Amino acid sequence: MSTTTTKTVREIVLEYPGAAELFEKAGIDYCCGGATPLDEACQNAGASVDEIERQLAALAKAPSTARNWEKESLTDLVRHINAKHHVFVREAVPRISARLDKVCGKHGENHPELRQIQSVFHALGEELNMHLMKEENILFPYVENMERAQQTKEPPAESCFGTVQNPIRMMMMEHDSAGSALRSMRQASQNYQVPADACTSFQLVYCELQEFEADLHQHIHLENNLLFPRALQLERTQAA
Repeated sequence: MSTTTTKTVREIVLEYPGAAELFEKAGIDYCCGGATPLDEACQNAGASVDEIERQLAALAKAPSTARNWEKESLTDLVRHINAKHHVFVREAVPRISARLDKVCGKHGENHPELRQIQSVFHALGEELNMHLMKEENILFPYVENMERAQQTKEPPAESCFGTVQNPIRMMMMEHDSAGSALRSMRQASQNYQVPADACTSFQLVYCELQEFEADLHQHIHLENNLLFPRALQLERTQAA
């Protein structure tokens, strides 16, 4: 067994950011399931570990243009998450919800899986709206405050939640819930397989749901595997 296969998928994506797209295409969970070793993750996804290793080796030789968020400031990472992923969620949820309602009205009787997807997505949209608000109004400002305090060598401001571990734990639980919703929709749609009688709107909404899934995976990865561990480490450093 190679060293690569025993690494977790989180470690691999942190080392090679381009691996996120590779794992996304292979159906390998690198965000909520980031602690899983590559060989086990490939088995869970039904992917060939040898083929994934081959593609990772090619990726390692290619120059990367992706930003290395481990070396960027926490403030820049927070702003990137807000500007790219939070904005995307707020724009995509009402658009996809409206299209799902339209497609369910036309095809729901013959395709009951659409009703299930509609229900799951509407609930996910509501949960994410509250989730983003908690991050933007509570957690993210505190993380930025901790970083400013480190730079100015001043103590960080007192929080309303005690240790930063508390909101981070809650956010990660909500990430797990979102990941479960994504898996439920993918399973109901049989991996977004478009039926023969699908109209253009039906085909489009499945494409939009896959785009939404890919963006949310990257969104959760940046928080679970980069932002949160670094924030926890910063708090430990300041408390020492």
